[in-house]
Amino acid sequence: MRLLHTSDWHLGRAFHRVNMLDAQSRFIGHLVTTAREREVDAVVVSGDVYDRAVPPLAAVQLFDDALHRLADLGVPTVMISGNHDSARRLGVGAGLIGRAGVHLRTDPAGCGTPVMLADAHGDVAFYGLPYLEPALVKDEFGVEKAGHETVLAAAMDRVRADLAGRAPGTRSVVLAHAFVTGGEVSDSERDITVGGVASVPAGVFGGVDYTALGHLHGSQVITERVRYSGSPLPYSFSEADHRKSMWLVDLGPDGSLAAERIDCPVPRPLARLRGHLEDLLADPALDRHTDSWVEATLTDPVRPSDPMARLAGRFPHTLSLVFDPERSPEAPGVSYARRIAGRSEEEIAEDFVAHVRGVGPDTREQAVLQDAFDAVRADESVRESAR
Repeated sequence: MRLLHTSDWHLGRAFHRVNMLDAQSRFIGHLVTTAREREVDAVVVSGDVYDRAVPPLAAVQLFDDALHRLADLGVPTVMISGNHDSARRLGVGAGLIGRAGVHLRTDPAGCGTPVMLADAHGDVAFYGLPYLEPALVKDEFGVEKAGHETVLAAAMDRVRADLAGRAPGTRSVVLAHAFVTGGEVSDSERDITVGGVASVPAGVFGGVDYTALGHLHGSQVITERVRYSGSPLPYSFSEADHRKSMWLVDLGPDGSLAAERIDCPVPRPLARLRGHLEDLLADPALDRHTDSWVEATLTDPVRPSDPMARLAGRFPHTLSLVFDPERSPEAPGVSYARRIAGRSEEEIAEDFVAHVRGVGPDTREQAVLQDAFDAVRADESVRESAR
């Protein structure tokens, strides 16, 4: 069976101030064309279809168009909700849409109930594990401690139990939206840390033939059978080195696996430039970035005049301007943003405690801070799902 694995469409999201709906529409067209020309047997979409719980109307219209085009193609599609989606909103009409061959899996209670597809060699069971917010699903899975690994492990126990009751030789595919240990993050993914832990080990997904992951925006191979497709388009300059693609996966009759990357159309390449303004304007080696979306970090000790307009004169698609003057970290005037760059919310809070009273929090106080952040994240998830 030939699968086309994609995820993290983030319909409705902009790249800095650039509207990406046209680029997202071109991607949908590319997806449909690829599925037809490469004779794909099933399309899997591993979450974050939308960028937010209540997407703009234009994004909903684009999703509606995608559903119609996939249904018209006659290729079954299995799709799950991600942490950016409202699972309840995305799942509206799932039963009716499923009759057209587009199977939406947004309810955690259905993790152990697969979409069954078949090829000439027998059945393939597709299990959709939507994003599982630990605080919201721990009762559903009967776990005492709300953590990513515990709820995913419980969901996978249901998958394996169902699979064990099916005919010998039934192949299996799991769709999941999670941060798996070993994956590389970018700046455009929303933090899903709970209890100080964001990631789960790849071993959680043992016992299935292929795990199609979503959440991280870079295409990655965690193990031969556990892969991220990554987002089809860039959503932050931290993705400048990404090759945006989908996985074309051939699942053999014995569960053997072969995978090929299919490049996605990207409107422009990304470039991250760094240096003094005059050097960036004069360096002939940078001519190749004239048509790129550009993030420029200026290191001039004194902020130059009118830098954005001058940069745009050479790089018309400059979108982001960062100032990082050349001086020691101890020098006065270092920005707050620079001091906290790369630090988690918990670390920033602990630094604040140390600054106020002269000593950082002890183990008990660290646990209190973690519980407070976890409660806020869980409350945000509840509010989004209820909107």
